Amino acid sequence: MTTGLTLLVLRFAFLAVLWLFVFVIVFALRSDLFGQRVRTVPTDPKAGASGPTTPTVPAAAAAAPAGAGAFTEIIGQPAGGQQRPSATGTPTRLVITEGSREGLEMPLGGGPITIGRSSESNVVIRDDYTSTNHARLDLRADGWVLSDLESTNGTFVDGQKVTAPVHVAERTPITIGTTTFELRR
Repeated sequence: MTTGLTLLVLRFAFLAVLWLFVFVIVFALRSDLFGQRVRTVPTDPKAGASGPTTPTVPAAAAAAPAGAGAFTEIIGQPAGGQQRPSATGTPTRLVITEGSREGLEMPLGGGPITIGRSSESNVVIRDDYTSTNHARLDLRADGWVLSDLESTNGTFVDGQKVTAPVHVAERTPITIGTTTFELRR
C-alpha cells in the first residue's frame, strides 16, 4: 500500500513540474513576442491599488533630453514639436525609405536616439530581425554617430556591417532588420 501511495504522489509531483515548465515556456514566448509589461502607478495615493492608474514613463524616455522626448512622441503621430534648425549642416530628420513604415519622417532631437524592438526605444521597429536594443544614434560636434548595441543580426551603413561607432553622412542608407532609413536635413 505504501508503494502505491508513493507512486501516486510522485505522479502528481511530476505533473506539477511539467505544468510549471509549460507556464515558464509560455511566459518566455509572450515576453519575447510582446515585450515587457508596462507598469502602472496610482494617480491618487489615497486611491490605493484598486484606484485609477496611468502608465509610467519608461526609464529611457524619462532620462532622455528634451529633443529626444519630442522624437519619441512623433513615432505614433505628430507631436507638433519644432525641428532643430540646421545651422551646422547636420541632418534634422530621419526618413524611413524601405520597410513597413516606408515614407515616415521623424524630426531628430539633440540627444541619443535608441532603435530597436523594445517599447522603450525612441524608434520602435517591429520585425523578427531587429534586436530589443539594436542600435543608437548620437549627435556629436562633427555629426551623427551610429553604434550597434551588440545586435544579433547586425546594423549596416551603406551595405557595410557596423562593428565600431561610425559617422553617418546625410542620405546614407542605414539598414536594421528589414527597415532602411536615412538622415536628411
